[in-house]
Amino acid sequence: MADAVPHPVPPAADGPFLGVLMLQTRFPRLPGDVGHPATFTMPVRRRIVAGATPQRVVREADPALLAPFVAAARELVAEGAAAITTSCGFLARWQHELQAVLAVPVWTSSLLALPALPRPGVITVDAAALDAAVLRGAGADPSTPVQGLDPASALVRTLLEDRDELDAAAAEATVLDAAAALLARAPDLQSLVLECTNLPPYAAALRRATGLPVHHLPSLVEARWSALGLRR
Repeated sequence: MADAVPHPVPPAADGPFLGVLMLQTRFPRLPGDVGHPATFTMPVRRRIVAGATPQRVVREADPALLAPFVAAARELVAEGAAAITTSCGFLARWQHELQAVLAVPVWTSSLLALPALPRPGVITVDAAALDAAVLRGAGADPSTPVQGLDPASALVRTLLEDRDELDAAAAEATVLDAAAALLARAPDLQSLVLECTNLPPYAAALRRATGLPVHHLPSLVEARWSALGLRR
């Protein structure tokens, strides 16, 4: 089963909205997750990109998916979207391609925040897949420290194998373990970025555990949307 659009689609005349390109998934989404209806403060319209599974987007980086992402984004812009974002940080790989064909701002990933942050490190769902091409797509330094979640963890299996169960407490522990491993390798980090759009529900726990500011896609989108000066 695919993600459901959480609210009826309003007419474009109701005002500008954020268009969200969604992967085709069924796993649970907690408050703070890009796919949860209560995460953003601005009007949102979501569009599922058929066939864009986590496996194809994250691990395979399937180039055949670029065209359907472009088509879905164009549909949202035609309906009145004032900006476009996505539900997967790995889509930073196509930041330039999407922005080149759309007349509104495109914010594919939290990784877009990296160039402006002091000594950032990244926590990702899959460190092996987060290669230099993804970081360069976001305009980030390819040598940015990156730490993946434990590949054997239940959280990774839920997200990348698209399982329909999620243990929030165990997931939080997995994310905290990744942060501890990252800081053990790079103790001079001054900020953390969550690549995965399913990890913001654990941001507060990360801040408490590390004492560092934690950035993610919802925080980036809220700041950039506010800078556009649009009504909410």
